[in-house]
Amino acid sequence: MNRRPQPPVDYEGSDLEALSTLRRYQNWIVGTFKPYLKGETIEFGAGIGNISALIRPHVSTLDLVEPSSALAEPLRGRFKKEAAVRIFSDKLENRLPAIEAKTYDCVILVNVLEHIEDDEAALEGFLRILRPGGYLLLFVPALKFLFSDLDAVHGHFRRYTRPELNARVEGAGFEIIESRYFDTFGILPWWILNTLLGATSFQPFLAKVYDTVFAPLSRALESVITPPIGKNVLLCSRRPEDGSG
Repeated sequence: MNRRPQPPVDYEGSDLEALSTLRRYQNWIVGTFKPYLKGETIEFGAGIGNISALIRPHVSTLDLVEPSSALAEPLRGRFKKEAAVRIFSDKLENRLPAIEAKTYDCVILVNVLEHIEDDEAALEGFLRILRPGGYLLLFVPALKFLFSDLDAVHGHFRRYTRPELNARVEGAGFEIIESRYFDTFGILPWWILNTLLGATSFQPFLAKVYDTVFAPLSRALESVITPPIGKNVLLCSRRPEDGSG
């Protein structure tokens, strides 16, 4: 059974700083999303903007929602010269209902949906704020047996299986374009360091080694075969052209 999430009151982002060296990994994620990036876009859980900076060149406008006040200010500083970028320091659960229907062409969440207790309601909300033909792009942690103290400390309610995520996305009314397990070689390091040994934070040196060695191996392998298992699930979906909401 998954341990109850114990998120900090106002996450200060030290682990995001440690993960800022994962340039190959982050480029791999956004590179997979690239065919669907367009128009007016919103990213929930933007953190310190590592993924946001990679998204920005491919969209016309970018709204960034970040619940931690400790991260929202650095995020504003990072994009202060970008007139097409707006920052909202708010929780997804508060911001999403306030957005008008059919506002965006693209909704993006990278390692965020697992933080939302009622993820099914959130998915229905994403459908509502997307224009017909708009895209929902998700990246989430996978495999329940990998659930660790690190997941709990960072406020994760769950790790997904691919069929489970597919069912929830389709149940909300989306058409799935692509859904696959992601980062096969990342399973063993995560299981040893976090699930087995109980690490509750990311180490910058190990993150850099991972990005240099394991991420390229996984990307090369997954460019030629579809992995039956992976540390994450990456899903690209679309609001139907004739959808309501």
